[in-house]
Amino acid sequence: MNDLHQRLDTLCEELRQHNYHYHVLDAPIISDGEYDRLLHELKAIEAEHPEWITADSPSQRAGAPPSDKFEKVRHPAPILSLANAFGAEDTRAWVERIRKLDERVSEAQFTVEPKIDGLTVVLHYRDGLFVQGATRGDGEIGEDITANLRTIKAIPLRIPVNSTQYSIPEYFVVRGEVFITHADFEILNQRQAEAGEKTYQNPRNTAAGALRQLDSRITATRPLTLLIYQIVHAEGGEVPASQWERLEYLRELGFPVSSDSRRFDEIEETISFVSGWEETKDKLPYEADGMVIKIDDLTLSDSLGIVGKDPRSAVAYKFPSQVVTTQLLDINVEVGRTGVLTPKAVLEAVEINGVIVRNATLHNFDFIAEKDIRIGDSVLVKRAGEVIPYIIAPVTEARSGGERPYIPPSLCPACEQPVEHLEGEVAWYCVNAACPAQLIRNIEHYVSRGAMDIAGLGIKIVEQLVEEGLVGDVADLYTLRKEDLLALEGFKEKKADNLLAGISISANQPLNRLIIGLGIRGVGESVAADLAQHYVDLDALRATPQTDLEAIEGIGPNIAAAIVDWFLLPFNQQMLGKLHDAGVWPTSTVNTTQASPGKFNGLSFVVTGTLPKMTRSEVKEFIQSQGGKVTGSVSKKTDYLVAGENPGSKLVKAEALGVKVIGEEELLSLSDIPSS
Repeated sequence: MNDLHQRLDTLCEELRQHNYHYHVLDAPIISDGEYDRLLHELKAIEAEHPEWITADSPSQRAGAPPSDKFEKVRHPAPILSLANAFGAEDTRAWVERIRKLDERVSEAQFTVEPKIDGLTVVLHYRDGLFVQGATRGDGEIGEDITANLRTIKAIPLRIPVNSTQYSIPEYFVVRGEVFITHADFEILNQRQAEAGEKTYQNPRNTAAGALRQLDSRITATRPLTLLIYQIVHAEGGEVPASQWERLEYLRELGFPVSSDSRRFDEIEETISFVSGWEETKDKLPYEADGMVIKIDDLTLSDSLGIVGKDPRSAVAYKFPSQVVTTQLLDINVEVGRTGVLTPKAVLEAVEINGVIVRNATLHNFDFIAEKDIRIGDSVLVKRAGEVIPYIIAPVTEARSGGERPYIPPSLCPACEQPVEHLEGEVAWYCVNAACPAQLIRNIEHYVSRGAMDIAGLGIKIVEQLVEEGLVGDVADLYTLRKEDLLALEGFKEKKADNLLAGISISANQPLNRLIIGLGIRGVGESVAADLAQHYVDLDALRATPQTDLEAIEGIGPNIAAAIVDWFLLPFNQQMLGKLHDAGVWPTSTVNTTQASPGKFNGLSFVVTGTLPKMTRSEVKEFIQSQGGKVTGSVSKKTDYLVAGENPGSKLVKAEALGVKVIGEEELLSLSDIPSS
């Protein structure tokens, strides 16, 4: 008996730790399936010995204690969790249990809703206005995250008074789930990778982490959304008495409600529908680990009561676990179009929900180091929806001693040139302009409007030129012949002549445009303009030591190092020689005197977001015409941040440093020029 009681204590402690990792740290260390097995074992022991059940048992509580970094919110009613059913037989057994408590269950209807894998939130409305929002916390007390929730556009800040059947309660509390869709998560990670910043591991943890930021401006940059599925509390008004009608009511009031919810007249029809989702769950646009089945009649539902933390009237029909354990055989490295090196896991083949998985993403090299993932490790792998399978963590307890720590490559696997890893950045880069893995992207950038502006040379033609072997770097564009183009599909005399004319015209672009076109890491419009003011041509620039580059305002150690490293690569030197031979070698007049008089002399500006009337390029040219300087990043030396819509992280940094933030009209007023 003592051994069994000791096992119960061990299970309680393990589950508390897992609850803490999942709900507070947003970093689970075991799969959902393993957690469910531990909880099932605990409940079995407690069922055999109910006298051992304590108030703080994981079977009696939902979630985990709220973080001390937020104000606490007491919920107007318990925010409960759900018991699980694994398959049709478990579901029938649940119905039979509650039917014995109340015969009305035999005639009951059932509502089915997706069980979204996100973060539960509780929203409070007074007189139709959103006044407070909280996490679930421990089910009784949550964390006040009102400011963060206000950034989610799917949340109505005011409930529209348009219900024809029911009035809006004076005090109205609803429950929902915040999440990130698969599509938005993919776009977010792509944007992070292209910016050389850390990519995220999975949508659920990313959403949870965004909601629990202390700065709501950071939350606003994440693509969060939500669905509402429960009325927790209502005062001073009438609400529907069935779950299905409440979903319709919530939708009518302007809340986002799942379109995949259904109502059924009997349990077998319900089970048939839910079982079908096991095969088609990947069609959902978000992560879901099951479907929730509820008694539709809420009066009957309430009368059935609660067991521990679970209402008897609802159950979570869980899909088979999407997390499996397999062996990490090797780590390969792929080179993206922007030169970012991405590690990919080679796995011992394993089946996840009917799909054979042999490869998975490892996010980035920092992730491998942080998790101490080693070649030969047994690893946890997850696949959700259409998202590429990814490794969660190694199973360190399974190590035999033969596992090998992973060391990031020093050479690009595509071109065998040295890779670059700038201090403070997550990404590792190949900076070879002729690297075959990123050649198309480099040429596309070179010919773009902001660089050499070659008319008629779009991505499709660039792909044709590369695939046919006509172009191996940007310099080869200037040796293209008319007969080369006419041999390509889609080309006739006029099209070939126009493209060759556009290429010829681009040879006369100024030095700053050519510098932009080279695609040096961190060198955008403003840095290129500064370089063109300091150096007469590319020969002068590549002869400059890093310390001299760092002396130029707006160029820090990382950008200076990237410039020096780019010019040192033999492939880049060869390409520059070809550009010189082709006559693409602009010179500039070095600015050794003070800037011409202007209203903005001595002032430094940063431009971000979408402005109402002027493009960002037009704004930069205007500032420079008035003697001002435009840089690419906000620092203590920045005098003004010119911000439009969707300003992003630059606005956050400007406000943190006390930099004055202005709009387009304020910028024009500084120079006494009226807006048109």
